[in-house]
Amino acid sequence: MFFKEFEIRWSDLDANRHLANSAYINFMSHTRMAYLGQLGFDQKSMAKYNIGPVVFFEHMYYFKEVFAGKPIKVSLGFKGMSENGMFFEFQHDFYDANGKNFARCEMMGAWMDLKERRLTDLPQVFLDAFATMEKSDDFKTLTKEDTRKFFRVPKDL
Repeated sequence: MFFKEFEIRWSDLDANRHLANSAYINFMSHTRMAYLGQLGFDQKSMAKYNIGPVVFFEHMYYFKEVFAGKPIKVSLGFKGMSENGMFFEFQHDFYDANGKNFARCEMMGAWMDLKERRLTDLPQVFLDAFATMEKSDDFKTLTKEDTRKFFRVPKDL
C-alpha cells in the first residue's frame, strides 16, 4: 500500500480548528497524483496522450477529529478498474501520528480525453502500469453501472 505523509498547516484548519473537509480532499488528490506519478502518469506523459483524471464521487467517513501539530499519513488502496481502464476506484485511509485511522474515503473517477472533452479508454502503456499496482482484497472489475450506483442519471444525459 502506498502512503504519503503530510504536515497539517494552519490553512488546512476550519472554523472549529480541526482538519477542514477541503484539506482532506487536497491530501487525497496529492496522494493519488504522487502514486500515479511513480507509475509514469506524470504531467508530461498525460499531456502526450492528452488525458486527465476526473472524479465522480468522494465519500468521506470521519471517525475522529485531527488537529494541527503532528504529521498525518494518507494511504492509497486500489479497489477497482474497468477492463478498458476508463473507470477507477481508490480508497484512502487517514492515520494520525500514532497510527490510528481517523478517516476514510472511497472515491471513483475516470479518464477524460482533454481535447474531445469526453471519457476515454486508458492507453495501453497506462493499463500496463496499473497492472503492476497492488490490488485491495475486495478489488473488482468496474462497469459503467458501478459509476451510477449512488444516483439516478437524468434520461436526457
